[in-house]
Amino acid sequence: MALPVAEWQGRTARLWAALDPALRERLAAASLHDAVRLGCELLRTEEEEEAALARLCRRVRTDKEPEAAGWYREQGNREFGRCRYQAALRLYSKAASHELPGSPEVSVCFANRSAALFHLGHYEVCLEDIARAESHGYPDRLLPKVLLRKAECLLCLGRLQDAQDTLGALERKIAVDGLVASPTHQTLLKKLNQLKVKLCEKEKCPEPAREAHGGIQGKSEIWEENDTISGASSSLSLSFDAKRGRHLVASRDIVPGQSLLREEAFVSVLCPGESLPLPLQDGERAWDTGATNADLYCHRCLRQLLAGVPCQGCSYAKYCSQDCAEVAWQQYHRTECPLGALLLTLGIFCHVALRTVLLAGFAEVSRLVGWSHSGDEDLQNPEGRCKCPSEAPGVGAGATGIPGCDSRGQYQSSYQALFHLLPHTEQHSPEHKFLCTLSVVVLCKQLEAAGLGAAVFDQESPQQGSKPKACEKTSDELSPELKTVAEAMLRHVLQLQCNAQAITVMQELGPGDGAVVNKKPVRLATAFFPVLSLLNHSCCPNTSVSFSGTAATVRASQPIPSGQEVLHCYGPHQSRMRVAERQQLLSQYFFECRCQACLEELESGVKSVVSIRNSFCCPKCQAQMQGEEDTLCCSNEACAASASRESLSCRLQDLQQQIKKALDLLRVGKADQAIKMLLKCQMDAGNFLSPEHLLMGEMEDHLAQVYATLGKWQEAARHLKKSIEVVKMHHGPSSVETGHELFKLAQILFNGFAVSEALSTIQRAEGILSVHFGPQNAQIRELQEMKACLSELPRNILQRT
Repeated sequence: MALPVAEWQGRTARLWAALDPALRERLAAASLHDAVRLGCELLRTEEEEEAALARLCRRVRTDKEPEAAGWYREQGNREFGRCRYQAALRLYSKAASHELPGSPEVSVCFANRSAALFHLGHYEVCLEDIARAESHGYPDRLLPKVLLRKAECLLCLGRLQDAQDTLGALERKIAVDGLVASPTHQTLLKKLNQLKVKLCEKEKCPEPAREAHGGIQGKSEIWEENDTISGASSSLSLSFDAKRGRHLVASRDIVPGQSLLREEAFVSVLCPGESLPLPLQDGERAWDTGATNADLYCHRCLRQLLAGVPCQGCSYAKYCSQDCAEVAWQQYHRTECPLGALLLTLGIFCHVALRTVLLAGFAEVSRLVGWSHSGDEDLQNPEGRCKCPSEAPGVGAGATGIPGCDSRGQYQSSYQALFHLLPHTEQHSPEHKFLCTLSVVVLCKQLEAAGLGAAVFDQESPQQGSKPKACEKTSDELSPELKTVAEAMLRHVLQLQCNAQAITVMQELGPGDGAVVNKKPVRLATAFFPVLSLLNHSCCPNTSVSFSGTAATVRASQPIPSGQEVLHCYGPHQSRMRVAERQQLLSQYFFECRCQACLEELESGVKSVVSIRNSFCCPKCQAQMQGEEDTLCCSNEACAASASRESLSCRLQDLQQQIKKALDLLRVGKADQAIKMLLKCQMDAGNFLSPEHLLMGEMEDHLAQVYATLGKWQEAARHLKKSIEVVKMHHGPSSVETGHELFKLAQILFNGFAVSEALSTIQRAEGILSVHFGPQNAQIRELQEMKACLSELPRNILQRT
């Protein structure tokens, strides 16, 4: 959710409508500095609005709740008893995030989670959780079974001496404590003796070291960094003109797959996901057992979490390691921690804006805000921004005359470059600008009320785990320093509409335990990338952008001759949307797209390939239906059939619902019923959809998925090949979509032991995916592992297949 919750948007809209027309006019024309001042004055008399926001914040709970922790732990125990260790792992993590740090209860959560990790085979992480349990005061009476689990982990990892030391410590503890003749202790002793025997066997006959496959690590990329643009290839140059603004141009011929830019996000904020715990109407609480981004990824580096380290102050933030938790606390979370509910209520853009100023530091924020007051006209005028303000060297356009460059003419991935991204203050609607202003001002007032000014101004702050006082009554006036912070934050919120970059990740669909893994890209975080923001949009781009944690990599997806602009797609791609839909979506960026794809569709009158391929066909003769009005006519003159567009659209919606039901059947293990339903859907679709319709390809893909679940590899491959043909027609033979489909086909052929065809498909998939993602991509490494495995088969088997 980029913007605040709907209720807060509604309140600000009603407040805007009730304002005196003269005040509305002043606010609409106000500079960022004046907007903050007027917003402060307005909220001073509108205490009801802040009270309403406080009520909205109470719907989102980010504090520690021992009651919730106990409930999650019970649910985890239940799932563990059913041998559903992955579900138990998630629930124990939720329990740990709600327990108070250092309490015996949190140590039990870590110990329980270590048991789930052990059964899932994550032995190293299991040992980390055991250490956490011990450091948090795990009950002494329960320690023997944890030591036993620790010894088992060490044995599985081949750390024999450590395992022996742990077993020795366990024996000494049993001897000191004395044994009670109970079944539990008898089981413990039996398991201890079994482990001692296993240890002796391993010491006598150590397992041979496994040989690593050569070439699995991937090829290293040749990289020559640009002298003036940080993180960019020397094949690029920075240009500026009034029409295109700052942009990147190829300074030499570029080949597909060539890495052009590598940049770490200046700031990134994890998108929380949809399901947050909400109170029921009767006052009872319901805690969500589902996993969202907030549960699955580190809140700092965005690595996937297996056993997260919870923040000691709130239940929301989780990290991949103690190091990440401590760095986040020092850099920004010490300020954000007590404001978690408010930040989730005000939306991701406000959160990114706050974290941006915290990472930049108050001195740098104050310097640039002060400079902007003397250069407001230049900031609003693209041509004026070419000028370098001589009175403030190192702040404006720099030696190159290009905004954002430093005094040496270099464009860095810095706060200065970020600050110079256009806020488009004059082009935002007055209502939107008002919403952003009030949201930023109320956030800064809560910063002041919570006693967080010291952290914002780079001064002393509380230690991790000791939270400042909660936000209750706010002060009537912001300090001058916080007004400066508010102005910078308002600038960044407005910038984000055009410059927010979604960090995406390929996420598995379903449980992820099948032989064929189906994935889709999901939005993981929102970030500022100052250098990546130099790339202008095209609906037919010549680059691909991929992410690893908080780092972005841009690669050429097609040949780019010297002198051609390097272009990135902001979302609306010509293969996915008609030109009218693309133009409507791009209006948020305050420009009219005139890329090659748009010009061809707009000026030549050529019908979009999306419209042609995703068209309806005649129910009688299967020829294409055509027409711009509600009534569509068959393109076959001999047929002359007609049909209502509305009726065909309703038929398409019904078909999509049937496909969804079929997939639901597959999820509950009813594969045979899913096949019957999908085959019926396929037959129905053939009566009114074009054979090239994207949904026809999706049904083939779903059938391949079901047959793969049943281990019918030949049938699965047959359907997936048909899906690939449709995907190629829509997205192109070298598109990333085709690459993902070929990857799935390689998995099916590999599992079906179709060696020769599998090797050929692996090569095709690897060639496409390496262009878009580079040689270190996880899918490419998996393809290489499959290829190495198949290549080791005996020659006579390879010849037969």
